[in-house]
Amino acid sequence: MISIYEVSETNKMIEQENLDVRTITMGISLLDCIDHDLDVLRKNIYEKITGRAARLVEVGDEIAGEYGIPIVNKRISVTPIALVGGSACRDPHDFALIAKTLDEAAHAVGVNFIGGYSALVSKGMTPADEMLIRSIPEALSMTERVCSSVNVGSTRTGIDMDAVKLMGEIIRETAERTKDEDSLGCAKLVVFCNAPDDNPFMAGAFHGVTEGDTVINVGVSGPGVVKKALESARGKDFETLCETIKRTAFKVTRVGQLVAQEASKRLQVPFGIVDLSLAPTPAIGDSVAEILEEIGVDQVGAPGTTAALALLNDQVKKGGVMASTAVGGLSGAFIPVSEDQGMIDAVNAGALTLEKLEAMTCVCSVGLDMIAIPGSTSPATISGIIADEAAIGMINQKTTAVRVIPVIGKDVGETVEFGGLLGYAPVMPVNRFGCERLVARGGRIPAPIHSFKN
Repeated sequence: MISIYEVSETNKMIEQENLDVRTITMGISLLDCIDHDLDVLRKNIYEKITGRAARLVEVGDEIAGEYGIPIVNKRISVTPIALVGGSACRDPHDFALIAKTLDEAAHAVGVNFIGGYSALVSKGMTPADEMLIRSIPEALSMTERVCSSVNVGSTRTGIDMDAVKLMGEIIRETAERTKDEDSLGCAKLVVFCNAPDDNPFMAGAFHGVTEGDTVINVGVSGPGVVKKALESARGKDFETLCETIKRTAFKVTRVGQLVAQEASKRLQVPFGIVDLSLAPTPAIGDSVAEILEEIGVDQVGAPGTTAALALLNDQVKKGGVMASTAVGGLSGAFIPVSEDQGMIDAVNAGALTLEKLEAMTCVCSVGLDMIAIPGSTSPATISGIIADEAAIGMINQKTTAVRVIPVIGKDVGETVEFGGLLGYAPVMPVNRFGCERLVARGGRIPAPIHSFKN
């Protein structure tokens, strides 16, 4: 039973501390849509998405109204399109037409994003994988709601450096194609190592081939709630601090579990996972950076920041697992620069650099996220950044990712506005020394010794 005290406490978290359900994401398998005829394939995709997700937005709004819980986004993830379009697509433009179909379906059902314009190439690229990857700049420049991701490595397989090299070029080309919107296309493109199959958060969501036909995943966020709770633990020891984070994460996860189960029941779709990720927004007080500062660093980027983030990430996961048997996705703490006012302030103050952010990605939920870099940054340098992050993920058996935006026409010291949840970002400096010879080697970085577990 839920006590009156718990109801009151939850209401306070919602009204005063920015607690929300960040997304209800419906995962939809498109494997049964495959056809050799591109027109038939596109028709099948459109009909399945609009059929399965017809009531997704309506049900999300109903639950939000009845329970008083803000549900910010309703989204869809689909089977990686490289797998779905391989039989019908003859060139990159054919794949881009599928992206257009996804966008039309997303508009029709009213979701704000659809993820899964993706390829999984951790050990090598099929012709279909490569065509999809080469189509990404066209696809993201001609659509509004489509998000794209490419998984270039894993602990079990190593890192496909041919794909890493190609993705540096693709990110730069996507920036050029969308330069009139401050290279916004790159904000909808993420490169992974060890990508999870059940991630509800964009831009990296896709419906993994290990999933069922349709599933409901929920992503909950509450950095403001955690920050407020930690204010009561100022000056206390680490045991008290950890217990406070765990208890708060437990409460936040229970809210997500409630929403997920209700959505599952009303949509008659199986419940998948709750992803408890402290995903910040530009709103005042909704910042992961402020949590780290509450733990004890003067500003994010100071010595001790990585330790504070490691503690936060671990305790959030522990509290979430206590609250639900179905915690999955990424679950932990995100550190996107443009979406977190505290991170932006730290960059502007000179406390936070790209290199320190890379160190922090060793212990956070994902990786280098929503970072604006100079538009003149070379494709090889972008590939080097991707390779570094993929190596961190591969060796540490964790998910890492890169979502950088080389803003065409802008340089260090300037600011770029993305709007909405994407916020704004100062353009950060990138190491001026190159890595062209490394990236040009080609082939694959082999899996680490601890990958052999059979």
